[in-house]
Order: sequence, then C-alpha cells, then structure tokens
Amino acid sequence: MRRAAAVVLAALSLLAPAGRAVAEPIFLSRQYVRCTGCHYSPTGGGLLTPYGRSLSREELSTFGKSRGSGPSGREHEFLFGALGDALRPVSVGAELWPAHLDVDAAGFNSTRNFLMNADVTLAFRHESWTAYGELGRQPRGGDTRIASFEHWLGYQTRHLGARAGRFLPAYGVRLADHTSFTRATLGLDTNDQVYALELSYTDDRHLLQVSVGEHADGDRAFTTTGRWQFDLTPRTVLVASGLFRDASSLGPRGGSAGLAIGIAPSARLTIWAQGDARFRSATTSGKRAYTLLSDAAFEVYRGVWLKLSPQLLTEFGDASAGVVRFVVGLNLLPRTHWNVVLNWYHDRDRKTDGSARTLLAQLHLYL
Repeated sequence: MRRAAAVVLAALSLLAPAGRAVAEPIFLSRQYVRCTGCHYSPTGGGLLTPYGRSLSREELSTFGKSRGSGPSGREHEFLFGALGDALRPVSVGAELWPAHLDVDAAGFNSTRNFLMNADVTLAFRHESWTAYGELGRQPRGGDTRIASFEHWLGYQTRHLGARAGRFLPAYGVRLADHTSFTRATLGLDTNDQVYALELSYTDDRHLLQVSVGEHADGDRAFTTTGRWQFDLTPRTVLVASGLFRDASSLGPRGGSAGLAIGIAPSARLTIWAQGDARFRSATTSGKRAYTLLSDAAFEVYRGVWLKLSPQLLTEFGDASAGVVRFVVGLNLLPRTHWNVVLNWYHDRDRKTDGSARTLLAQLHLYL
C-alpha cells in the first residue's frame, strides 16, 4: 500500500498550484542563456520586461509576428497597449490559468476543473533599481489564500547584483513544469519560496547567485542556496547548484546538490539534463536519494513545441525504489496573450510496477 500510495502522490502533485509564470528553458535554442533577457526576476519567471513581451510576439508566437516593414503595433503590451505610455516606467501584468486534470491510478480516479493561478504583478525599474510585487490566489487543500507570494527590491550594476525580499531562489534549471521531479523535491515550489538576501555576479560567460534567508512557510527554517552557470557557447550551458535547509518542525536538516547541462543543436531543438543528489540527517528511512531528469523540446512549427521528458525519483535509503515518470507535452504559443499547455504523465513504481496516468491541460491567459 505504501508504494502504491507513492505513485498516486506523484500524480496528485499535479494538483498543486503552479509557481508564478515561469521562464521556459526551451528558448536556449534561440540563444537566450540568461533569464534577465526577458524577465525582471534574475531567476526567471514572473513578469516579462517590455523587451520580453515584444520578443514573445515577434519571435516565439505562431501568428503574432508583424508583417512587412511598418510599425509593429502594441498588441504585445499590457491590455493590448490601450493605456499607451501612461504607465511607464511601471510594467503591469495579469494572468489566469484555468486547468483540467484527469488522474487514472490503481484504485483511484479523479477529474477536476480548477483555476490554478490568478495573479496581478507590477514592476518598477529606474536606472539600476527594480521594485517587484505580485498579488494572487493560491489554492491549497480546501482553502484558497490571497497574498503576495513574491515581492522584492533589487539593484543591478554591470557585474554585481543584489535583491532582498520573498522569491524563489536560484537552483538548477527552472523548467516550466512545476511538477518536474528536479523542482518539486526542493520544497520551494508551491509558492513557499524564501525570505532572503541574494547576491550575484555576472559577466559575459559566468553567472553566480547566492542566497541566504529562511523558508517562507510556517517553519521558517534557515535556507541557503548557490547556483553557478557557465555559458560554454551561445547554445550550450553548464549549471552547478546547491541547497541547504536546517531542521524544523516540518522535517530534518537536508538539502540537495546537482549538475545540469543544456544543449541546443539547432534553432528548433533544446535538450536539458539534470541530476541531483538529495541528502538529509539520519532517519530510519535513510540519508540519501537521487533525482534524474532529461527534457527535450522540438519546435515542429513556429510556436508549436513537442516535449519529451523521462524522469527518475528514488526513495531515501533505497536507490532501487522510487518512481519513474515519462512526460509527453505539447506547448502551443499562438499569440502573445495566451498559450495552451497539454501534458500527459505516466508514473510507475519501480518495486511494484503499479502505475498512474495523468492528463493536465492548461490555458494561460496574460493581459
């Protein structure tokens, strides 16, 4: 029963609310190796900069690209540019994520239609300073919270940066799928995040980010992270990461260390691989566990991405146990203000061969 429950729990993790709108590492194929090329947040996700909005229209969407040599218009802007320049230098964004979920596991079936995310985000940028805040709803169990799950103040020079507030710290590859085993196991991905100070150094080929703070949920455990990125080429990236969290009422002392590599052989294909070793202080169920993930995305047509992702999650103390997951996904990016994500998951218990199949369909609406 315990192992069957592990597969069901892996499937039910898809019910958890997603993190804020995320960066998509598949665009390494477009030679975008840093999140800040399009996002206000140094760790990606959340509100797009004006350049990021324009890029999403002109380079990424199926039907949004401007025709001819005339002005591109303001379709990609907030409220389709209805407010003109009235908000500058403030950027505003709003998003809604209605979703449909089907779970089919041994002895368990569930179908749900629910609102995964509903958020409003503002950012103010003046010279080297950025102020960022988000307000939204988060379903958790039978309750729904409305709060600001991300807010921070940042300062960035050519090479050095700092920010303080509440945010998701840098670790590994921030894949768009918030249930990926390399993301879900960090304990930071249901809008718990951290209250922390983050310091960074960047140059043409290196990015180092270090954060020190406390977990933002009820336990307030001391948490520190580090991430180093080396851009080998415009389409090849190497990432090393580490995370440590002190003991609390919710769990023992533990953390994770990992390596990731991203390769884009062409403008239509991106491949990421990440491996993490997880550790925790001595318990009856063991000290170590491992996570492996590969994520391949191919653009079959402009704005239409097919994704394949095999994943492995082992149990603490038993490397032969755990869950094997295979994901097939389709990302449709027809216009700047909306896209569709379809993911099919197959989770299999390595000991019992018990399995669960899950379909998650999401409509992302952005203003």
